Amino acid sequence: MDNNGIVKLITDLTAKKIDMQGKDFLLTWEKSRDELDATFLTADILRSLRDANISPRIWDSGIAVSNFRDNSTRTRFSYSSACDLLGLYVQDLDEGKSQIAHGETVRETANMISFLSEAIGIRDDMYLGEGDKYQREVAKALDEGVASGALPSRPTVVNLQSDIDHPTQAMADFLHLAHYFGGVDKLKGKRIAMTWAYSPSYGKPLSVPQGVIGLASRFGMDVALAYPEGYDLIPDVVALSIRQARESGGRLSLTHSMDEAFAGADIVYPKSWAPYEVMLKRVPLLHEGNQAGLKELEKACLANNAKFKDWECTEEKMKLTKEGKALYMHCLPADITGVSCAAGEVAASVFDRYRDDTYREASYKPYIIAAMILLGKFADPAKLLASLLERGQMRVAGF
Repeated sequence: MDNNGIVKLITDLTAKKIDMQGKDFLLTWEKSRDELDATFLTADILRSLRDANISPRIWDSGIAVSNFRDNSTRTRFSYSSACDLLGLYVQDLDEGKSQIAHGETVRETANMISFLSEAIGIRDDMYLGEGDKYQREVAKALDEGVASGALPSRPTVVNLQSDIDHPTQAMADFLHLAHYFGGVDKLKGKRIAMTWAYSPSYGKPLSVPQGVIGLASRFGMDVALAYPEGYDLIPDVVALSIRQARESGGRLSLTHSMDEAFAGADIVYPKSWAPYEVMLKRVPLLHEGNQAGLKELEKACLANNAKFKDWECTEEKMKLTKEGKALYMHCLPADITGVSCAAGEVAASVFDRYRDDTYREASYKPYIIAAMILLGKFADPAKLLASLLERGQMRVAGF
């Protein structure tokens, strides 16, 4: 994209009515449509600046705290890339090596790590009912720190996955869709099948499917949510998504048939998750460190999963989609039959055909995260981005 294209994106951003400065990005459904669109536009502008060899660095110095309470590859590296893109140094918060292990309160930790911090990214998805709660506790402590004068400014908290939502993933997914179909406005009426798929593991969070339906329902899409009986998501999130779909001129339907969901779909997103009731049962066992209880729960869940091995994204199921050419999506890593496991979420031939698409899907996440940070820190993001373009500092000298 040339400079005129970037100017057009900045002009489009100027037209959006947003109120994001000083606010965190925790759940997509807490943001207005204009704020979602502004996040997409900002991500595209940052990507375009980098592609044009123009440095998007805003800060000369500053820290971005990385707090991963669960394992991660894509989101961890995306967060680091996003922060470096903006000029921030990433510091991991290893709770095992900090005073948190000795009983330090969330309030104290939040303030101690924030004196020179501009952003705090948190992944906390293991404990249903606690991840989002923890992120809000950190946010409240930061508000108090600024109000008391202990903190010079407030870092933006970015949800890198909670028990409820995975906004950086879902926003990256939908920016990918916007580019694939020619714009966010082109998603209206498109059928997306968000379906459970078999996996030889258990305990996978609910936040990805919930993030997808929570966002798809904002764009007037025809959302087909499918899972075997007993593999429910959080009821409140499903109810919210149904209401959002109605308000946006779309719809959300529930089915216990993967074939039914795939029928006529423009997009398919087969992804394993643990049943809502199972995730509730895991919480006390995890807190107690009850390994025997966890093993018994895992054994029972895997046995139940095995009843639904036919919930796989196969070539036959792909033929049910619109003209047999639906876009396959996944947050990665996918459980690929015959590659990463004996039986899994997706047939190897299907995944191989869409491999590059899933990589492109993932490539938007660093820019989405950078956009969330920037919008949370500055009152006039369009003016700031225009100044970066005008400054024209080369990212790679002599390029």
